[in-house]
Amino acid sequence: MSAPVILAAGLFALWSNSAVAQDFDEGKSIYDVRCASCHGEKLEGQPNWMERLPDGRLPAPPHDATGHTWHHSDGQLLRIIRDGLASIAPGYETDMPAFGQVLDDRQIMAVLDYIKSTWPERERSLQKLRSGK
Repeated sequence: MSAPVILAAGLFALWSNSAVAQDFDEGKSIYDVRCASCHGEKLEGQPNWMERLPDGRLPAPPHDATGHTWHHSDGQLLRIIRDGLASIAPGYETDMPAFGQVLDDRQIMAVLDYIKSTWPERERSLQKLRSGK
């Protein structure tokens, strides 16, 4: 392999790792500002998240491995965050707002990448399969 090719590959690896780190930092930052107040600073969700509240709605679920976020594909998660849960479950009522007016798809995917980075390998692998990857 020639020196220019090696140099180009090395620069791409540095750029790629830097871009991944930047997306991770941005995803965590957005999560901290937009999601943590309901879903928890440590992605733990609200207490008793599987028990309906007096208004019939469910508390915010955890996004760690104990929750069900990893049961959904990337496409479903993107739609839920961007367009609201009713976009995949018509008529379902939730306290979670749609974020499509304040976050673009890239920012939403950065948040999802941050969330997924906290899951054990099993949950990441299963979610990846659901996403067709």
